[in-house]
Amino acid sequence: MASSVPPLRPAIDRTDPKPSPAREPLWRHALGERLRGLRHERGEKLSETARRAGVSPQYLSEMERGVKEPSSEMIAAVAGALDVTLVDLTLAVAESLRSAQSSTSRGATCSVAYALAA
Repeated sequence: MASSVPPLRPAIDRTDPKPSPAREPLWRHALGERLRGLRHERGEKLSETARRAGVSPQYLSEMERGVKEPSSEMIAAVAGALDVTLVDLTLAVAESLRSAQSSTSRGATCSVAYALAA
């Protein structure tokens, strides 16, 4: 008596990929990218910057990857270790979010325009 077992989930049609809608980046991701960029510009290792900031290299790595939602004190400590003011760091992150928002909304507008044209 052989019985057929249905698949656990439906097969995915990979021939017709649908682009996922662009999402606005989170603050912690933009902050992490900026911190990593500043550290790389200085040619520093994670452990060097972390030591000066008084945080563990693992914590700084998690900040840079956007995994942690760091406190303002932690952000200020890392900014100081990178010789950047908290104001300058905040403005740079805000500008990167603004740029991402413009490109996201432009993409959405184009998608809507294409849909209307069809």
